[in-house]
Amino acid sequence: MSRPRKTPAAEAESTGREIFRYEARRDGRPVAVLRGVDAGGEVTVETEVFPVTQKADGEVVRRPFVFHSRDHARKFADDALTALEYLNCVVAD
Repeated sequence: MSRPRKTPAAEAESTGREIFRYEARRDGRPVAVLRGVDAGGEVTVETEVFPVTQKADGEVVRRPFVFHSRDHARKFADDALTALEYLNCVVAD
């Protein structure tokens, strides 16, 4: 199983086709957004995390994770979404 490879933020600019997008909310407030982008050969899962310890208008943490296949990217997103659901988040696509 390949591990996600972090890329510099400059590489995170999506140039491919979006294959999935999910938003997790807790108590009506956004907690995370996961977006899968297929760039033909590699799939990037772009994440935006809104720390719950900050004010609603606080800084967003953005991080891309690059995978060599759609299956690996989907598994990563599914695991992250499951963890968010265990933390009482509501996930919508």
